[in-house]
Amino acid sequence: MTKVISKNKTSDIVYIGIFAAMISICSWITIPATIPFTLQTMGIFTAIGILGGQRGTLAVLTYILLGAVGIPVFSGFSGGIGIIFGTTGGYIIGFLFSAILMWGIEAIFGRNQIVFILSMIAGLFVCYAFGTAWFMIIYTQQSGFIELSTVLGWCVIPFLIPDFIKMAVALFLTKRLKKICQ
Repeated sequence: MTKVISKNKTSDIVYIGIFAAMISICSWITIPATIPFTLQTMGIFTAIGILGGQRGTLAVLTYILLGAVGIPVFSGFSGGIGIIFGTTGGYIIGFLFSAILMWGIEAIFGRNQIVFILSMIAGLFVCYAFGTAWFMIIYTQQSGFIELSTVLGWCVIPFLIPDFIKMAVALFLTKRLKKICQ
């Protein structure tokens, strides 16, 4: 019995580390566009879809903590607490709130495709809401007042279609890889 519990804990730690690394790699992949975007959200959603709410959330938390201590895991090979306390840091913290929400939805409604899709949409909304509020507060402190519509135009609207595409890819990957990591 002890070996089974120990093996499960060890494999959990390994999977959490692998998916934290995958999220990091996804954050480094930048798709050029008018406003470039990364694959971070796809990494977040895939981690939770494959690992489940608890382990997926721990992978997201590990990713954020690695970046906070200065390891360059954030977009543009950046890291450090200054990134988190910068204008776009709220979106990084928002990833954790997204993961926690998705975990909660999974705990209440179970794990199936429809629940996963709805939890990704809810998680994205939470990330956008937290990140946008954070952006407005930090930007106002640093540069002066900014309209909500301006922030939405900069930080949310251009990313809606790419984020829904990333959700579709995360759903596809989750369906294909879920059995491997159980």
